[in-house]
Amino acid sequence: MSLPHPDRQFLSLACAIVTVSDTRTPESDRSGQLLNQRLTDAGHQIINYDILKDEPHSIIAHIQQLKQENKIDVIILNGGTGIAPRDTTYDALEGLLEKTLPGFGELFRYLSYQKIGSRAMASRAIAGVYENILIFSLPGSSNAVKLALDKLILPELIHLTKQIRS
Repeated sequence: MSLPHPDRQFLSLACAIVTVSDTRTPESDRSGQLLNQRLTDAGHQIINYDILKDEPHSIIAHIQQLKQENKIDVIILNGGTGIAPRDTTYDALEGLLEKTLPGFGELFRYLSYQKIGSRAMASRAIAGVYENILIFSLPGSSNAVKLALDKLILPELIHLTKQIRS
């Protein structure tokens, strides 16, 4: 498998991390901590980090608030992507995104299938663009976050952001 050509110019992006959970706290949010650490290590800036209850209206309002208050390039959400009754992140984003990246969810589920088998089909991971902000929504599992960051998000983050800006 050939890898994409590297971006010639590094770009430090302004990122927001949103953990969607009814139970996590900043101390117990391993996925949020992982996102923070890995994005920072890659040279990006964490402008905002929040934990929200899994309520669609709150998720939408928070994303709109981030857009209004901050110069954000990327928002990465984790949690709420399954099919349980309280998993509503996908439902909130589905109507908010102006453009979707269907390949992200497809590739994420394919890579997940290689790790966890058929249970990967229950993931409703999604990515797209809202008001020129790149948005990724991942499962809350730290393993899923690591997989998405390493294989999909970090290799393409700068390229996708440049595409939005062009």
